[in-house]
Amino acid sequence: GCGDTCPVFPGKKYLDWKLEDPAGQGVEAVRPIRDEIRARIENLIAEIDTERKA
Repeated sequence: GCGDTCPVFPGKKYLDWKLEDPAGQGVEAVRPIRDEIRARIENLIAEIDTERKA
């Protein structure tokens, strides 16, 4: 997050991923959060690559 107000640039796409806060949790609770972030990034890369090829 950017705090209270994030900068907005016209023509840019912004994603706001709601994720569980891993603070204070053990490794078994953090791994699924890490895996969710990885999956979202991989999907985003695939989406960008598809748009680029179009």
